[in-house]
Amino acid sequence: MADSLEGFEERPQKSDKDGHRKRLRQRFRDHGPNGFADYELLELLLFAPLPRRDTKPIAKALLARFGSFSAVLAAPPARLKEVRGVGDAVVDALKVTQASALRFARGEVNSREPLSSWSKVIDYIRTAMAFSDVEEFRILFLDKRNGLIADEVQQTGTVDHTPVYPREVIRRALELSATAIILVHNHPSGDPTPSRADIQMTRQIVEIAKPLGVEVHDHIIVGREGQVSFRGLQLL
Repeated sequence: MADSLEGFEERPQKSDKDGHRKRLRQRFRDHGPNGFADYELLELLLFAPLPRRDTKPIAKALLARFGSFSAVLAAPPARLKEVRGVGDAVVDALKVTQASALRFARGEVNSREPLSSWSKVIDYIRTAMAFSDVEEFRILFLDKRNGLIADEVQQTGTVDHTPVYPREVIRRALELSATAIILVHNHPSGDPTPSRADIQMTRQIVEIAKPLGVEVHDHIIVGREGQVSFRGLQLL
C-alpha cells in the first residue's frame, strides 16, 4: 500500500496542524515523555515519515488496531499496512524505533559483566519477545560469574508451539563453555502461564544439564499480559 492513498492525498498542512506539531514538540523538549499519552508519542514518531499529514488519527487507529504502543512497534509490516494512511515510510519508522529499543535494552545486559539487575533482563526479554506473533525459544548463556556469554534464539515456531530439543540446548551450552543458562520463551496468546508441556520440557533440560555441570537458573515465559518465572513459581 503506497503512502499516498485514494481519499488520503498529501495536502499542505493548515496552520492549526502546524501549530499542534510545534506545541507537541515543545512539550516533549520541556518535559520529556512524562504526561504523554501513547497516541501522542506515536504522533511524534510519525511526524518525520508523514511531514504533511495529520498524524493524530493514524496514531489512534494504530493503537485501536493493535492495543498498545509496544504492540504497534512489534506488529508485522503487512498488518501495519492494513491501517489507512500507513505505508512503507511509516512501517520503516516504526521498525527502526523497535530495533532501537531492542538494541538499547540488549545493551543493558549484553556484556560479560554479571547480570546484577534482574529488572534489566526482564526489560530486554519483554522488548525482544513479548509482542511477537509466533513462539520463540531463546537462551541466555552465562559464565561462572553470571556474565552473559551469548543470547541466542534457538527455535521459532507457530502461534502456539515451538519445538525444543533439550539435548541440543545443553550441547550448545557446552560448546560455549557456559556454566548456567536462562531459558526464555513467549506466549503470543498474551497469557504467560506455563503449560504442562512447558514444565515437562524444562524438567528434561534440567535433568540433562545437572550432571554436566550446567545449571538452569530460570525459565521465563513472557506475554503481553506480563511474565512468569519458573523459579518464582517453585517449578525449579
